[in-house]
Amino acid sequence: MTATRVAAIDCGTNSIRLLIADLDPATGEIADLDRRMIINRLGQGVDSTGRLHPDALERTFAACREYAEIIAAHGVGPERIRFVATSASRDAENAAEFTEGVRGILGVVPEVVSGDEEARLSFTGATKELTGGSLKPPYLVFDLGGGSTEFVLGGDEVQAARSVDIGCVRMTERHFGGAELPTEDQIARAKADILAALDTAAETVPLTEAATLVGLAGTVTTVAGIVLGLPEYDSAKIHHARLDVEQVRATATRLLHSTHAERTAIPVMHPGRADVIAAGALVLLEIMERTGAAEVVVSEHDILDGIAWSIAR
Repeated sequence: MTATRVAAIDCGTNSIRLLIADLDPATGEIADLDRRMIINRLGQGVDSTGRLHPDALERTFAACREYAEIIAAHGVGPERIRFVATSASRDAENAAEFTEGVRGILGVVPEVVSGDEEARLSFTGATKELTGGSLKPPYLVFDLGGGSTEFVLGGDEVQAARSVDIGCVRMTERHFGGAELPTEDQIARAKADILAALDTAAETVPLTEAATLVGLAGTVTTVAGIVLGLPEYDSAKIHHARLDVEQVRATATRLLHSTHAERTAIPVMHPGRADVIAAGALVLLEIMERTGAAEVVVSEHDILDGIAWSIAR
């Protein structure tokens, strides 16, 4: 079968990402032509105001204009573009303004997917290449985003999925505010909030029954880069790295007690992630402790790859 060229866009709370790839559904192979990310912080203030901030919308539209040029250069038509919008635009009162802006730039309507659909797309992207390998099912995949975290358990197919409102941006805004160094009391309140959300997730998704825990998205990959001591971000070395719980605990503790300047100076740190990475690392640690997993497998393939596969189908 001839490969299908697609353009997938994932617009989350903290970042907007583009993947242009050639996919072969017959072999399950995906060949990246362009994969990039822009920190747009669409979720700025959404947790407190319920609305998308004008500055956040303009940052997002600027990213869309840049992506439109790249998509056109690769010859991908609108029928092979899928734009998936997640937590921030799902929660906002003025989501229609976002939708119309994106349609005017890219010619496609952004799909504000449910948390369950978001989880299924993430699961497909993360596990498609694991089938038949050394990592055994069932897999518990979690996608730790800016506004929410999706949990999905499955093997050949999804068995259970749940989205809960814990993410690096939401936890930072809700509990740490503008504090550069969160206090122990702030950290304790954030931890209690995370644990309550994990209890909610466990009502739908068994969190302790997986053979393999797989972690997705920028917080997880950044923590992996820190644990590995990489001199710069290297997706090839981060993809399928295995982090044990003690490594994650040490890294989370370090980040929670580092200044913004110290976090920014970490070689693998994206500048747009430095102010929210501490809260994200705390969420990651609490997930590992709640599931009882000795290690987490880090995947660079996530919801963006799942969106791409959904187009090819």
